[in-house]
Amino acid sequence: MNETTQSSIAVLIDYENLALGTGRRKRNGHQEVGPMPDMKCILERLVDKGRIVSKRAYCDWQRFSDAVTPLHELGIELIEIPDRAFTGKNSADIRLAVDAVEICLTREHIDTFAILSGDSDFSPLVSKLKEFGKVVIGVGMKEATSSLLAENCDEFLFYEDIVASSGVPSFEGVVPKEKHPCYQLLFESIVAAQRDDDGPVLAARRKDTMKRKRPQFSETSYGYRSFTALLREAAKLGLIDIHKDARSGTAMVDGFHE
Repeated sequence: MNETTQSSIAVLIDYENLALGTGRRKRNGHQEVGPMPDMKCILERLVDKGRIVSKRAYCDWQRFSDAVTPLHELGIELIEIPDRAFTGKNSADIRLAVDAVEICLTREHIDTFAILSGDSDFSPLVSKLKEFGKVVIGVGMKEATSSLLAENCDEFLFYEDIVASSGVPSFEGVVPKEKHPCYQLLFESIVAAQRDDDGPVLAARRKDTMKRKRPQFSETSYGYRSFTALLREAAKLGLIDIHKDARSGTAMVDGFHE
C-alpha cells in the first residue's frame, strides 16, 4: 500500500471455528468451546491494514447466543447458519465462500479479504480470491490452524499474537493523565506500523490509522492545534523520533525513541 491509498477490507468470520479454537481438546477428540474470542482486538489489528467496509460472521447463533450482542455492538452482520447436524454439511463454510466470491465479483473497490478461520477447507477460496487479484489475510488460532491455509494466504495473523501485549512503551508519569487516551492511541498506531514496516511513516498515515480505530478521535479535543503539534510534544518528551520529509515538507514518524 502506498502513501496515498488504503486498502478496503471485507472481513468474513467463521465464528464457530474461532470459538472452538480458544477451547481445549477433550480426550475423546472433540473440541470444547473456550472463552469468547476478542473480536474487538482482532478488528483493531485489521484496521491497521486498511479500512474495513464489510463485516460478516457465520454461525448457528443459538449455540453462541452470548456472542450475539457483543458482535452486534461491533457492527458485525450476523449470518444465521443451520446446525450441521440438520443439514449434513458445514453450511457456514459454504455460505462464507459463496459470499466471498460474490463480493469479489461485484464490489471492485474491495481489494483485501480477511478470512477469520483456521479451517483448511478455505484454501481453495483463498486461491480463487488471489486469482482475481485480491489480497487475503488469514486469522486463526495457533493450535487450530491448518498449515495449508496459513501458507496459502498473503499474510496470516495468529490470534494469540494479536491479543498479546501490545508493546506500547510506558508514558505514565511523563504525560498528563487527561492525555493518556490520546497517547495510547498514537503509540498503538506506531506499534502497528512497526509490525508491517520498519521505515518512517507519514504523520498523515498515523492519523488515518488512529481515526480508523477511533472515528471520534480529534487532537483538538486534547488541546493540540494540529496533529503535528501532538507529534512534536511526544518528541520533545523523548518518547518518539520525528523528522521533516525533504520533498513534501510534512512530518514523518520514525518510531519510538531509544
